[in-house]
Amino acid sequence: MRVAENLNSALHELLARDPKAYLLGEDVLDPYGGAFKITRGLSTRFPDRVLATPISESGITGLAAGLALCGDTAVVEIMFGDFAALAFDQITNFAAKSVTMYGARVPMRLIVRCPTGGGRGYGPTHSQSLQKHFIGVPGLAVYEMSALHDNHTVLAAMVESAQPCVFFEDKVLYTRQMRLSDDLFVSDMVGDVARVYVDEPERADCVIIAPGGVADRALVAMRRLFLERELACCLLVPSRLYPFDVEPLLPTLRGARGVVVAEESTAGGTWGAEVAHQIHHHLWSGLRRPVALAHSADSVIPTAAHLERRVLLQESTIHASVLKVLDDR
Repeated sequence: MRVAENLNSALHELLARDPKAYLLGEDVLDPYGGAFKITRGLSTRFPDRVLATPISESGITGLAAGLALCGDTAVVEIMFGDFAALAFDQITNFAAKSVTMYGARVPMRLIVRCPTGGGRGYGPTHSQSLQKHFIGVPGLAVYEMSALHDNHTVLAAMVESAQPCVFFEDKVLYTRQMRLSDDLFVSDMVGDVARVYVDEPERADCVIIAPGGVADRALVAMRRLFLERELACCLLVPSRLYPFDVEPLLPTLRGARGVVVAEESTAGGTWGAEVAHQIHHHLWSGLRRPVALAHSADSVIPTAAHLERRVLLQESTIHASVLKVLDDR
């Protein structure tokens, strides 16, 4: 099953299980089924609860947050994650605050889905990864889609948390197969974090922490490092980016010679910096080197493919970061 099909199936299950669940967005009705076809079949099956909206991200998210405040479950599809900036006020000043500002905890079952990332030549305003702008907002959880995580479980966890969630979905992942198909690596789970490794993850030369949209690039770098230099890496792919709980991962991190956090967000104020801070807080006395960050350049994202590759995080960026942190260039 492809990732897009898994997510579509998870949305079908969510609406079937919860008669008070709604899905809202632009062009989400059949036969179009959304810009990336993630909502295909939903409006046919649930015609009264899949709502096509005008082009107003702030209006869509405000309406969905109102539904959540009244006890319903609301899923918003932002056509391109870049446009979540237009809904930032509704997410951070209305939805996230509504959980706690009425004198008692109020359940807010709101999921804002954001197709994100580059690699498709969509240019500066349709290719960004804005995860870092939602990190650290009280009452708001940030997730990222992964081929290693079943979206049925991920969406159920978001609804069960009863707090607003922003769900970033790397557009390139939609066409990829679920799970890992590589004869070199083994995978397992530590809580909601997928772990991929060659052998004995607690003795890896380097631990790479990366969200789902970056995992494929990290695996390519890991394969190359192992075959060319006999360096064994362990990849950790969290489903929830924030709040990020590093404690279950400490046994894996303690034995590594180096740690790299990789993401597609542009340089400065990144999610990786928050993860590095947590690791430094817990393991500073035992770390051989500071945690290294690998990310896209401090630049707008060009449309031309060859220029886009220069800006966005690549497999080669992760490869170089691992060698640098291990001082094995």
